Amino acid sequence: MGRGKLRIYLGAAPGVGKTYAMLSEAHRRIERGTDCVVGFVEHHNRPRTEVMLHGLELIQRREIEYRGGTFTEMDVDAILARRPAVALVDELAHTNVPGSRNAKRWQDVEELLQAGIDVVSTVNIQHLESLGDVVETITGVRQRETVPDEVARRADQIELVDMSPQALRRRMAHGNVYKPDKVDAALSNYFRPGNLTALRELALLWVADRVDEYLQEYRGEHNIRSTWQARERIVVGLTGGPEGRTLIRRAARLAEKGAGGEVLAVYIAASDGLTSASPKELAVQRTLVEDLGGTFHHVIGDNIPDALLEFARGCNATQIVLGVSRRRSWQSVFRPGVSATVARESGPDLDVHIVTHDQAAKGRGLPAAHGTRLGRPRVIWGWLTGIVGPALLTVLLNQVVPDLGLANDMLLFLTFTVAAALLGGLLPALASAAFGSLLLNYFFTPPLHEFTISDPKNIVAIAIFVGVAVSVASVVDLAARRTHQAARLRAESEILSFLAGSVLRGENSLDALLERLRETFAMQSVVLLERTSEVDPWTTAAAVGISPVSRPEDADVDLPIGDNMALALTGRVLPAEDRRVLGAFAAQAAVVLDRQRLVDEAGKARELAEGNRIRTALLAAVSHDLRTPLAGIKASVSSLRSDDVEWSQEDKAELLEGIEDGADRLAALIGNLLDMSRLNTGTVVPLIRETDLDEVVPMALGGVPEDSVDLDIPETLPMVAVDRGLLERAVANIVENAVKYSPAGQPVHVSASALANRVELRVVDRGPGVPDEAKDRIFEPFQRHGDAPRGAGVGLGLAVARGFTEAIGGTLAAEDTPGGGLTMVLTLPIAGGTPPVTAELPTSAVT
Repeated sequence: MGRGKLRIYLGAAPGVGKTYAMLSEAHRRIERGTDCVVGFVEHHNRPRTEVMLHGLELIQRREIEYRGGTFTEMDVDAILARRPAVALVDELAHTNVPGSRNAKRWQDVEELLQAGIDVVSTVNIQHLESLGDVVETITGVRQRETVPDEVARRADQIELVDMSPQALRRRMAHGNVYKPDKVDAALSNYFRPGNLTALRELALLWVADRVDEYLQEYRGEHNIRSTWQARERIVVGLTGGPEGRTLIRRAARLAEKGAGGEVLAVYIAASDGLTSASPKELAVQRTLVEDLGGTFHHVIGDNIPDALLEFARGCNATQIVLGVSRRRSWQSVFRPGVSATVARESGPDLDVHIVTHDQAAKGRGLPAAHGTRLGRPRVIWGWLTGIVGPALLTVLLNQVVPDLGLANDMLLFLTFTVAAALLGGLLPALASAAFGSLLLNYFFTPPLHEFTISDPKNIVAIAIFVGVAVSVASVVDLAARRTHQAARLRAESEILSFLAGSVLRGENSLDALLERLRETFAMQSVVLLERTSEVDPWTTAAAVGISPVSRPEDADVDLPIGDNMALALTGRVLPAEDRRVLGAFAAQAAVVLDRQRLVDEAGKARELAEGNRIRTALLAAVSHDLRTPLAGIKASVSSLRSDDVEWSQEDKAELLEGIEDGADRLAALIGNLLDMSRLNTGTVVPLIRETDLDEVVPMALGGVPEDSVDLDIPETLPMVAVDRGLLERAVANIVENAVKYSPAGQPVHVSASALANRVELRVVDRGPGVPDEAKDRIFEPFQRHGDAPRGAGVGLGLAVARGFTEAIGGTLAAEDTPGGGLTMVLTLPIAGGTPPVTAELPTSAVT
């Protein structure tokens, strides 16, 4: 049984029609004979959406009891038992009610897909995990319900449900999205034209990136090397010189002219040492291109123009930006520069921009070194020089200047042999020496036009010519090979320096390391495989690139790392000399993987240690703080039931009051313990709505004496966006703590004021205060400062108050009270820019 397919309807905001589109797709599939059911669809009382449910089979929802209420969630077990071909599951980012099978709905969907059931779902762009901060900046609303981007990216199909902001606002004004009494507030807050335009752009760009991934995968599978100009991608060729900054800025301006343009800066370290780059300058250029929204790439290539074009076509680039050559004008006579070569060989699918700069034609500063890995064009020129040159020289000497003498003829032939060695290496030079000796023998030594020599002196001369030619060619080739080795070692040292630096910097991104490896060796994909034993199958620890393999034997290059780990690369077979650097990458990958797992284990260990600490403190609290009021209650009840003593009405009332006080203390202690447990398990789900502070704070003072608090809450304060229940509990705990430590006769002062985009509630007492070093510690669970009596509680009140405050988007901090005492400052966000939420909705913006 294979895995089911996931189709997602993605929208920029609530109300664009995702659920309607999903239900329309369901009707189309049913008409084609597909077994399709509704696993969970929320129509939000929208008439047109509700009508679309007619004719569809609905799976009965599961009812869950939570906090005195009954909620309904998708019944995963019922869907698995029904086993339809397609299930409709609305609101992929939804958080399930505590007690459900899974914490998140996308986890429910994952179970259905694993069971082979196709799923059609919906999600808004603001619910993607990576965009939470961006959406909060735009709208002022923090989305509590999110779905990991990887879950959405794994979908087999993603369809954008698009609508212009003006059309969506008209739809809302007609009452097709929210109830009429909610429309005005929504239009003036979350659904402002600017907000909707920004969210729409986010959705379009995210889908465009996803489409781009599909396109790259398709091009890789079909081995398409030509450029498809579906999106402007601008490659900037860097040499490491100071002109790189000018080129990067120029490319950024070009990218801005086309929506969605992308800049990729690439530095090619040639293995033949043709470039000498400053690491400091490259670091500056890397920072610049990343600040401008581009990416920096480091590639090793034998031939710079070919490597640059290969990189550009590999990333489906549309334009290349290069600088005017820094070489002197006379140097171009002997060999064209990189810019000219790239412009000539780019073809019709790549536009090449040659940008002038201040360093043009001023020289490189360091001579270029030449190596033996010369590339095919230079080898061809070497053979042509070594073979065609002597032939043309023979014609010239016979026809134009026939009487130069054998010694001069040999020197001229030797010139072509040396030139062949410089251009093409040892083999063209040896061929030139042999061919030249034959021409000298046949045309210039008596008897002419015969391969014989009559004068012994000429035999010695030709022998010396051959010896000198071979010696010169060997020396030139050896020098070239040494230069090549030095250049290669320099490139390897750069890579090893990068790896060592990543270790020192503590970088833990395994994907970034594998991507660097893929770019360095110009591979198609790189994957790190591991297994638990030699008989177990391989599993993928990390992978980058197109179509990574699942077994080492399927790769073009595989490198074992220990007994049960391997690095597998596809794209081409690497020479043996690359194994050393590849081994360094492999060792670093293993270290990074181990470090990631150690960090995860350390995090789990910290969680376990914290849990053990809390459990230990809880046992201590139960052993004393809970037993104390129980003992008082037990003693009072036993006294009342005793037949040996005749209690007066006043005594009975006092004993009953003691029982009531002990029960209240028990209820408060147990309530705080339960609240702390909810905070630790992450089950606190706030219901954010617009609230007047002067309605909540008085409700929170019910547990303290009437004359112990001085309240000053102006009615003109702006409304705050909070959960009323959580805010009331937080304020109650803060005030009760302040009253507990405040001296008799000095009431606690509670006041509020508006500052910028927030409201501050200040609870001021005149108690003993708290030192600066202990101000943060008093908010930790089971912490009581100073000589607080054992009967003062288990030390959870302030911890619960801070947890609830942060859950509703506020902050809680302690300050010194001028003149002595402690001031608790509770900061809350005002409701401006926050849409109201109806009681039945779990989040501040629904799908």
